[in-house]
Amino acid sequence: MLGAARAVTVFTGAGISTESGVPDYRSPGSPWRVHAPIAFKDYLAEPALRAEAWRRKFAMDDLYAGAVPNRGHRAVARWVEVGLARTIITQNIDGLHAAAGRAGDDIVELHGNGGHARCLGCGTRYELAPIRARFERDGALPQCRCGGIVKSASIAFGQSLDEATLRRAVAASLGCDLFVVLGSTLLVRPAARFPELAAGNGARLAIVNREATPLDAAADLVLHADIGDVLEPLNRLHF
Repeated sequence: MLGAARAVTVFTGAGISTESGVPDYRSPGSPWRVHAPIAFKDYLAEPALRAEAWRRKFAMDDLYAGAVPNRGHRAVARWVEVGLARTIITQNIDGLHAAAGRAGDDIVELHGNGGHARCLGCGTRYELAPIRARFERDGALPQCRCGGIVKSASIAFGQSLDEATLRRAVAASLGCDLFVVLGSTLLVRPAARFPELAAGNGARLAIVNREATPLDAAADLVLHADIGDVLEPLNRLHF
């Protein structure tokens, strides 16, 4: 299937990063349940909840501070490098696809990026290290020079996805002849809409995920296996 494809779009979820030590959301005992993100409306409304959101974020950051790209990230980066894959659409905020060597133009981060912060007013980017230093020193919440609220650049519960990002994801879904899902349960919408768009436009659909997904029955290939175990030998065969 991969060898016959001319244009591949890759869609990744939390499952591609678990080999790197980044916890997923639904496993029993997941730290995401202990440090659950604060809803966007609450973040905007209450300074005390903004402070709690930053505390939880930094606690989660510490859990996977040493994470590096794994076999799955490296395999997908190779697909882009050789021109097989044009776009990586990811639900993840960990930045590991970029760390695997891909330029930002290749990656569509549906849920933003947890590696920096932005002003919700003017969009100015802020680095996390000085924000954390001030927060841990005196509890100060970050505020933009424009007076706007500064928040992690990841998308919070209840926060709208970026329209330009969605347009890029739609274009990548409609512009491929093979859509490969790696490590996503396909339960979160609108993210789960993209493999449906691709399949509805005639693309073949392949899913590699440890657990069953709602689209397994519609897929041309389904493998319930570890991503690295599948992609590493596949890349050795083709590249």
